[in-house]
Amino acid sequence: MWFQMLLTDCPCTLVMEKEDGRQMNSAEEKYETLAFDAALSTLVAVLVYVALKVTLDGIRQWRARVSVLIIGTGPVGLTSALVAVRSGKVLKLTLLDERYRTALLCRPQQIALDPRSVKFLLSLGVDFDNMEGCWHNEHFFTRIGVFQEHLLSILEQKKQTMNIQIKLGTKFTDEYLKKIPASEWPRIIVVADGSCGESCSVLGINPDYIVESCNAYGANAAIERADQRQVPTPEIRAHSLYFDLSAYGVDFSTTGKESLSTQQAPLKSGFHLKIYGTFRNRYMAMACSALDLKVVRFLRHTTNATIMKNIFHQSFNAYKTDIEPRVNDLTLHHLQCSRRLFEIMLSHRKVTAAYIEGDNIVVAIEGESARVLNFDTGEMKLCCNTYHK
Repeated sequence: MWFQMLLTDCPCTLVMEKEDGRQMNSAEEKYETLAFDAALSTLVAVLVYVALKVTLDGIRQWRARVSVLIIGTGPVGLTSALVAVRSGKVLKLTLLDERYRTALLCRPQQIALDPRSVKFLLSLGVDFDNMEGCWHNEHFFTRIGVFQEHLLSILEQKKQTMNIQIKLGTKFTDEYLKKIPASEWPRIIVVADGSCGESCSVLGINPDYIVESCNAYGANAAIERADQRQVPTPEIRAHSLYFDLSAYGVDFSTTGKESLSTQQAPLKSGFHLKIYGTFRNRYMAMACSALDLKVVRFLRHTTNATIMKNIFHQSFNAYKTDIEPRVNDLTLHHLQCSRRLFEIMLSHRKVTAAYIEGDNIVVAIEGESARVLNFDTGEMKLCCNTYHK
């Protein structure tokens, strides 16, 4: 018993326990060092991979960028420019327009942007809260000049970070193309110079339109009142209108029965009216289906220009806003309108996109698939091209 107690309290035993503890601590330190080295090596490898991938992606994206030329700085041309800027795939962006800035921004016409166009423009950075205009039924109404000025200001701000050139008062011609060095030729050309533009001919693209009937008749009117302000206003629409033309010696009292019995389409037999524009520049559009009715035949072939003028006169006074003045005998001479109903024609380009193989250039031509050729509806829908690799 005494001997065991002596062995337990022996200093040799304590030394052996200390040595075993030191060995265990040394092993743990080595394990921790190896784990730290492995984690550090893995982290360095991941960082190198990420940095290399980002660098290669950046080089690839930089090499994939292209030069873009947009002809025309109207609403479609400027919106196409914003789409190009947002894509991040444009090396150089050039905008051309033969009109100068003052001619662009003083345009009094009003455009109506539908909810889909508004949502699209918001994604491009358009700030409708800082643009003169008005809202109605989720549509935004403003003057074309105001809209163009806002989009031009956005593009001018982007000049700080992108190579953007806005050349107003410059026409797109063969001479302009010859001045461009071969290494700087654009790879994408957007033609947005309107239905009367000649840019397609310069590029050797067929500029012709295919014209078709809308199976409808219509008439337009405009009135300019210098004493009113250029304040945008919502559109006013009226449907199923009928006119009493007995004062001109023609009785259409059976027109309603005729349309119900022979055409079986009572709503189509009436006229549709739309009033739009600013208080100073008011526009009216009137349309009806191409039905063989007495009133339609009479208004299509009448030689009395005052009939259509009186129709627009009375229609405007009946449906105008409450805060604008009526058209009276003193201001009636400012009203300009169609002399008679005409057939509304629809047109669309034969070629809306092209590829110039020798120069490796893609050409996109402005606008919707079809547009009304001779009838102004006052609507504006944006159709823009996106840019891909």
